[in-house]
Amino acid sequence: MDAPLWTIAPFLALVFLASLTGAIFRPGTWYEKLEKPAWTPPDWLFPVAWLILYIMMAVAAWRIWDFAGLDIHIYIWGIQLALNALWSAIFFGLRSPMLGFVEVVALWLSVAATIFVFATVDLLSAALLLPYLVWVTFAAALNLAIVGRRLGVEV
Repeated sequence: MDAPLWTIAPFLALVFLASLTGAIFRPGTWYEKLEKPAWTPPDWLFPVAWLILYIMMAVAAWRIWDFAGLDIHIYIWGIQLALNALWSAIFFGLRSPMLGFVEVVALWLSVAATIFVFATVDLLSAALLLPYLVWVTFAAALNLAIVGRRLGVEV
């Protein structure tokens, strides 16, 4: 890595902007009243997990930018970041778990694609995104369980 540490700032700013949708579209009482599976994590865990994941996402993209510049790798990362931001608006803002599940599947595919293309440049950058993929997988399962319960099906 040749880039000075301060050059990570734009990537941190981008993930911070994406995280704002979670602050704008908050779970609230609507989410509290949803029937959720017993394995739903406590509410405090979500912001802690996302803080760590967002930092790892920024570091991964910064490393790729340092190695490859502003190219297709960063654009793919940007797509997954936009999909990340969109989920809160759909699930909490529109109060649509079904549409949220469709969106989180697209997010999962975009994160997997980002990991794949990052691995062609820097394995550490790709590895930094693996916990994110695990978390999105868990979030998708939770989202699906909520959809199932709303449809009267145990998932």
